Order: sequence, then C-alpha cells, then structure tokens
Amino acid sequence: MSSPLVSVSGLAGVAVPGRFGKTDGTPGVHLSERVGLGLATVASHKGQGEGLKQKVREVYGVDLPDRSIIVREPAVSFVGIGPGQWLAVSESLKHDALARDLAKQLKGLASVSDQSDGRTVIRIGGPRARDTLAKGLPIDLDPRAFPKDGAATSVISLMGVQLWQADETPTYDIAVFRSLSGSFWRWLTASAAEFGYEVTAPG
Repeated sequence: MSSPLVSVSGLAGVAVPGRFGKTDGTPGVHLSERVGLGLATVASHKGQGEGLKQKVREVYGVDLPDRSIIVREPAVSFVGIGPGQWLAVSESLKHDALARDLAKQLKGLASVSDQSDGRTVIRIGGPRARDTLAKGLPIDLDPRAFPKDGAATSVISLMGVQLWQADETPTYDIAVFRSLSGSFWRWLTASAAEFGYEVTAPG
C-alpha cells in the first residue's frame, strides 16, 4: 500500500528558527511562515456582484471590500486584490477545505480557485519591518498612506506578492507564489540582516 501524500512547507529546511544577522541588541525584525492556512481566490461572475456580496454577508458575516483592504472574521477573511476579485484566507478551513466551502456556498455567483498549495505566506513584524520591506516594495507603508487594514497587490524585488497588514504593531502577511518562496526568503533575510532578525517556527 502506498503512503499517503504529506503536505510540505514551501520553506521546509530554509526558514530555520534562530537569531541571524546583526547580533547585538534586540532583533529588529521577526519572521515566521504561516502554515496550514486555507487560501482561495474569488472572482465575481459578470452581473453577480451584488448577489455575491449579499451571499458572502449571509454565509460568512463579512462585507466584501471594494478596495485594497482586508476585512476580518473568525472563519474567513477577504483581501481585496482587484475589481471583483478577492483572496480569501482562513485559519479554521485549512488547505483546500476553504475553496471547497466557498465553491459550494457561492455557486453561480463567483469562480473559486484553491491557492493553498500554490502560495507561501510569510509574516514579518518588529520595529524595522517597514524598513526591511522598503528595500524592495514600491509602496509607502507609513500609516498615513497605508491604513491599519491595508492590503496591496504589488512586487517585491521583481517578485509578485499580495500583502496585508496583520496588526498595528505593525505586522504584515505576505503571500508569494510557492515556486518563488525560496528566492523571496533569500531577499527578505538579506534585507533584514542589518537590523538583526529572528525566525520562529512555522505557525
């Protein structure tokens, strides 16, 4: 009998827990991979925008954003990534369970595509998180320009990313294509090294 397939992190063996870069003082950057998330893109069908918003409100208790922000609920959060398009994120509906639930609930209203195994999500926080991201992100993350629930679809060091603010510390979550996760991690850690960074185990 063949062994069951086991999901492996895109940063397995790469994102090693520990303290790196500048060693004196407290680390300016904290990094961790968020594993086990359910991720799915939702794209409204033509002419179904209002019906989709109503259904999402009814089922998931959240108003779909009409701009680049994240709206949060315990079950599912939605990140606005473009006109009529959202990235759904869930900690409780893990892996492809989120996409299956969305496809069932939003049938006829939207197209749903599972992204759980296709994206790596990295959390970056600490007092020098903004300085680290500024080295490659062409977006001003100052709170006067980027709201506390802000989100963006952009590039970092020529790699496409989706980014949203996780809290007001500030902490950010960054979703990158799994095939680019190793390259992105190398850029991220090189950029954070001058501030000292700490990697914690995936969570």
